Amino acid sequence: MTLLSFVIPCYRSERTVAKVTEEIMATVTARPDVDYEIIAVNDCSPDGVLGVLKTLAKQNPKIRVISFAKNMGKDAAILAGYKAARGDYIVNLDDDGQCPACELWRLLEPLEKDACDCATAKYAVKKESRFKRLGSRLNAEMAHRMLDLPKNTRMENFTAVKAFVAKEVIAYKNPYPYLDGLILQVTNRIADVPMEERERGDGNGSGFTLRKSVHLFLNGMTAFSVKPLRVASVCGMVFAALGGVWGVATIIRKLVDPTVTEGYSSILAVMLLSSGVIMLLLGLIGEYLGRIYICLNGSPQYVIRETVNFPAEEDPARENGHG
Repeated sequence: MTLLSFVIPCYRSERTVAKVTEEIMATVTARPDVDYEIIAVNDCSPDGVLGVLKTLAKQNPKIRVISFAKNMGKDAAILAGYKAARGDYIVNLDDDGQCPACELWRLLEPLEKDACDCATAKYAVKKESRFKRLGSRLNAEMAHRMLDLPKNTRMENFTAVKAFVAKEVIAYKNPYPYLDGLILQVTNRIADVPMEERERGDGNGSGFTLRKSVHLFLNGMTAFSVKPLRVASVCGMVFAALGGVWGVATIIRKLVDPTVTEGYSSILAVMLLSSGVIMLLLGLIGEYLGRIYICLNGSPQYVIRETVNFPAEEDPARENGHG
């Protein structure tokens, strides 16, 4: 019998997560050859989602709950779920009802046929705000250029992977996890499955903020690629070359026409531009160094406060994100 593990990162979803679990159960129980487990990870949500999850777990022992001690982000929550998963395939989906869980079998079809190692939904129209759409596009473009994500592929909130992929992903101990990059480190056999994204079950916005967008962008840009540092080196060489050309041109002009006045405005403009670029590149290098320092300190990806429906020998709280 095939075992499916569903990982649901939960944050501000007390009104929607129960419907998500109900749809999962209704979809899976239609196949007698498939069993399931649901791992709901409470990312220290400030609403009553933990109480809802405990009630669901009490009603169904196949629903297991992990609760973080502090908010660590969606990707960390998914990694905690991956680590606790026992299934042949692991499916992660959002807690707001936007992911069409009823399309599960279409998502799993290319995995079962061994056509890929990871299958992700491909939405023709994204049900999201303009601001979130812009952030998503920027992060997707970053993934294409920095992480070699195949063109026309976009890792979505409804994704399924084979067990070996999840096993390799959870071996990553960096406190700045970026799930898309981790999966791409393991495999590039990724399939897109067209389907339609739904509206949020509670009718509210996604809670997506500029801070989260920047955090996700930096995680993807610095965790798996040194291309930004190479760009910094190229910028340094370009500006050095331009400075040399400018200096030679200034000397020649002075020799040809000694009456030429000094261009203080242009010199000031060049100095301000070059200084700004230098500060930007120093900040980029500092970001890399800061993350290296935090990694060397052994900071955990997450800290688990409590769990529900886990036997003692499988309780993920024993390791608490340190691996």
